Amino acid sequence: MVIHRILIVEDDVKIATLLADTLRKYHYDVKTVESFDNILEDFQAFNPHLVLLDINLPSYDGYYWCRQLRQLTTCPIIFISARSGEMDQIFALENGGDDFITKPFNYEIILAKIKSHLRRSYGEYATKQEERTIKQGQLQLFLERMELHTKNAEIPLQKKECVILELLMRQAPKVVSREKLLEELWDDQAFVDENTLNVNMTRVRKKLSDYHVRSTIETVRGAGYRFVLCEEEQ
Repeated sequence: MVIHRILIVEDDVKIATLLADTLRKYHYDVKTVESFDNILEDFQAFNPHLVLLDINLPSYDGYYWCRQLRQLTTCPIIFISARSGEMDQIFALENGGDDFITKPFNYEIILAKIKSHLRRSYGEYATKQEERTIKQGQLQLFLERMELHTKNAEIPLQKKECVILELLMRQAPKVVSREKLLEELWDDQAFVDENTLNVNMTRVRKKLSDYHVRSTIETVRGAGYRFVLCEEEQ
């Protein structure tokens, strides 16, 4: 049985606690955000299947955070808010949300909507199409799942990590230029700091190392990067 993970981004502690307790009764794995400056970090660490997101949050509103999350994930995002205006619901959908529930909410309705989105994204109603994969030796990259499978592990990836590995594994053993990587990772390269690609490449390398993947990403000075398959993983 798959235990789905749900991240709650709600600054009203009472509502967040009641919602989390209710979802746990239905066997969901739940995490509530406590520091609203670290929402992306909490998301990446927890890697949820679905997010419940309030609009009125400290510092930045839910619309902003939804846009940021959409850079990392395609998982369902359901807005929960006391705002009930039509424009609020339109903004929620236009900024990347999948659904909108107004407070005070009926718990049966929110549970039904959660189940519906999970079925559509991961279960019986998920689109039945051939899954795109890239294989290099014993390593297999599942693009829709954003997972790298090894002989002994299933490694969850964030969106940019998956894009980097897709480009490098697809072209291996050829070199992929920095320009090509920047073009695929960011729509507007003019606003991307040169060091940003280095940071993202370091994260991918660390993740491979953390999961004991011996294959490496090699820097080719003046040209770009290439994926080097270890003999033990061929």
